[in-house]
Amino acid sequence: MPLYDFVVMVKPAVDRRNLVEFMTRVGQRVYARSGVVTNIKSFGRVNLAYDIKKRDGRFSEAHMMQMTFMVNPQFHQELSYLNKDERLLRWMMTRSRGNAWTKIGKD
Repeated sequence: MPLYDFVVMVKPAVDRRNLVEFMTRVGQRVYARSGVVTNIKSFGRVNLAYDIKKRDGRFSEAHMMQMTFMVNPQFHQELSYLNKDERLLRWMMTRSRGNAWTKIGKD
């Protein structure tokens, strides 16, 4: 199973409890597909490089979280339900390259 990074930007009005609940649900989906969550990072409230326009306004700040997990490659299709979640500004799932230092040249 490959290693993936899942990054999410959530509206600043969302409280910490809802944010933890959201990340827990994503983690439970990973476990349900025999995956393994390896790391979760919170970057806190960050200023965005540009405003993101949604139906309920423009946002220049967001809560940013990252989850790293190993799961089957078809898992990204299961996350399509996130497009309908009103709490989210953006989300992205990318395949992780791992540790870049291990791939640099041979002596």
